[in-house]
Amino acid sequence: MSRTFPRIARRRALQAAAAGVVALGLLLWWLLPLGEEPPSGSITFSTGSTSGVYQEYGSRLREALAKDMPDLKVTLKTSNGSQANVERVATGQADFTIAAADAVETYETQHPGSADRLRGVARLYDDYLQLVVPRDSDIRSVADLRGKTVATGLSRSGVRLIAERVLKAAGLDPEKDIKAVPEGIDTGPEELKQGKIDAFFWSGGVPTAGLEKLADSFTFRFVPITAEFVAKMHDQDDTTGYYRATNMPESAYPTVQNGLTVATIAVSNLLMTRTDMDPRLTEWLTRTVIKSRDRIGSDVHSAQLVDLRTAIYTDPLPLHKGARRYYRSVKP
Repeated sequence: MSRTFPRIARRRALQAAAAGVVALGLLLWWLLPLGEEPPSGSITFSTGSTSGVYQEYGSRLREALAKDMPDLKVTLKTSNGSQANVERVATGQADFTIAAADAVETYETQHPGSADRLRGVARLYDDYLQLVVPRDSDIRSVADLRGKTVATGLSRSGVRLIAERVLKAAGLDPEKDIKAVPEGIDTGPEELKQGKIDAFFWSGGVPTAGLEKLADSFTFRFVPITAEFVAKMHDQDDTTGYYRATNMPESAYPTVQNGLTVATIAVSNLLMTRTDMDPRLTEWLTRTVIKSRDRIGSDVHSAQLVDLRTAIYTDPLPLHKGARRYYRSVKP
């Protein structure tokens, strides 16, 4: 009996070791294909404002891509935001970008020819519309912006698109009823702090670094944008169907919200490319996006919401065949 037990123990140890090797192999295959040379070359990634989430996410993603594809050169190119990003990819000025779904739908409506080339890679996270005013401001609703100086976002930005639609839903003409100034997240916070503007719109993942920095030196609050606005915006045209009513979580800006949520509007962000992008490179990039979620999310909170189960829903864009190949390979 004393000899039997050691043999059984050895057999079980070998079985456990073999199972461990198989599990490790499957994990490595999910992370990076075994025996396959990483794609090389160069791509341009259009991001956004320097203080915005697109730029921050793009920077962290480039770091992750450098580990998985060391011979791939990734150039980041700042932009005014979603509308400019969609146009850049559609016209070949950039290879990959992030853009809000409403901006994608708007571009498709306005440019049906070049829009046919656009393809989705992953649904990433939601943008939250944020209307920011000084703590002691008399602005309590969107309608109170009448006659005020308001930053509605840079030209060709996603902020400008949604801000103007919200203003119209409140019965305000963006060109006549307010003094609109083209300031974005890079300059709007300082303009508000100095009293040069009364309010500014921002649409982005939360928290956004530009607003976190403002909270350190200036007391401000968010004006609620209630659910009724979504229904009114949906009636404006066919490109507004991607807006939904939600609440910005109380954890977004704790020192500003003091434990309270804020009623607002959300729209999903899409990582996108074109039909002519190399399928193999796109497959590898998609894999990096999914597997680096936690690593990027430690610096860009919004990235923590990237989910394999929802990443495939890139409406209004069909999936790029390289991205589809990855999702099929990991399907349970």
